[in-house]
Amino acid sequence: MESSDALIARFLALHPKTIDLSLGRIQRLLAQLGHPERRLPPVIHVAGTNGKGSTIAFMRAILESAGLAVHVYTSPHLVRFHERIRLGRFGGGRYVSEERLVEAFRRCEAVNAGEPITVFEITTAAALLIFSEEPADVLLLEVGLGGRFDATNVIDRPAAAVVTPIGHDHAEYLGTTLQAIAGEKAGIFKRGCPAVIAPQDYLEADQTLRDAAERVGASPLLVGQQDFSVHEEGGRLVYQDEKGLLDLPRPKLIGRHQFTNAGTAIAALRAAGFEQFETQAFEAGLTRAEWPGRLQRLNRGRLPAIAPPGCELWLDGGHNPDGGRVLAAAMADRSERSDAPLVLITGMLGTKDSQAFFKNFSGLAREVIAVPIAGQIAARPADEVAAIAGSVGLTTSTAPSVESALASLHNYVWDHPPRVLICGSLYLAGEVLAANGTLPE
Repeated sequence: MESSDALIARFLALHPKTIDLSLGRIQRLLAQLGHPERRLPPVIHVAGTNGKGSTIAFMRAILESAGLAVHVYTSPHLVRFHERIRLGRFGGGRYVSEERLVEAFRRCEAVNAGEPITVFEITTAAALLIFSEEPADVLLLEVGLGGRFDATNVIDRPAAAVVTPIGHDHAEYLGTTLQAIAGEKAGIFKRGCPAVIAPQDYLEADQTLRDAAERVGASPLLVGQQDFSVHEEGGRLVYQDEKGLLDLPRPKLIGRHQFTNAGTAIAALRAAGFEQFETQAFEAGLTRAEWPGRLQRLNRGRLPAIAPPGCELWLDGGHNPDGGRVLAAAMADRSERSDAPLVLITGMLGTKDSQAFFKNFSGLAREVIAVPIAGQIAARPADEVAAIAGSVGLTTSTAPSVESALASLHNYVWDHPPRVLICGSLYLAGEVLAANGTLPE
């Protein structure tokens, strides 16, 4: 049987650009497939710069804790494409099988008949085809890039449309201002459908999202810090909206920003009509949620054995300025509870604002060890990453791989075992999970 990887490689020849934001091509293909996007379970559509995946992880965990079957579509994947398509089952979902994925790819390829279409568009069509033919109670659908012209934006009436925190990223496609970026993300809002706006870090993004939702007639409009609130109190998460108050355990996912993501997830579920859950479902969901490659502690596998004894090893795919900010805050919180020198092992793409990312760690990180990202043409060379980190006052060095960077830490004399954060790219995160032998499940 021809593999899914082979089919994806063939799809690359169907369009000269990897990214070409448009809805026309996928709408054509979906029509030829008999409109699978119209035969889906209720859809919660999620856009945003940061926090999309974590918000979806919380929603999935809560829904599954309530006994529902949950389809999930996310991107990009870390190690295997199959991670993008999770099929809902009672008691917990599973990634799509190779056989089912290949079958859907072939059907889409045959119907497309060689017409121009991007890889993300044709694979999204395949995902929607699979979701339409597998029963589930809800589909959590993550935007790939932007929102307005993203291939996922073919859902006419989502149960809810959610926008997580907006920041600067993908300027070449979405614009250089927060207003422009927020305007693109707000393209998923639909008339008469609930719009949920997460607490935003920037007023201009918040206002743009509100204006867009009101302009299209999204109803009801739920705005974080106005219609719902979430905060930490005594180590617990307190959520409140017009339906009442929930006093819940601390989220399993690490970092202060995860309180915002968890609160947004609860607001989205309530807006989408899933407010009837017992409190236990919310409690269980917050404490069970998992999202690989996002402040993931690596306690087992091949890489912890390479690091110095007692070393804390963390992995996160954060790569933009705001992602760096929440990562630095999380590491600072760890330092307050347990003092340890912080070392970053970092690889980054040339399309990212590396300097703004590293500024967050000035005065916090003891050293940055820059590494290449294998197989990524767009990756910055390690010496270039090191030079950028050095330009904001960080001590730097380079290593040919994550493994060699970890091994080099044995050459230092530490007062306390170091805390190591591998970060800067989701591609690097996937490479690390594969090398560690701990693939996403």
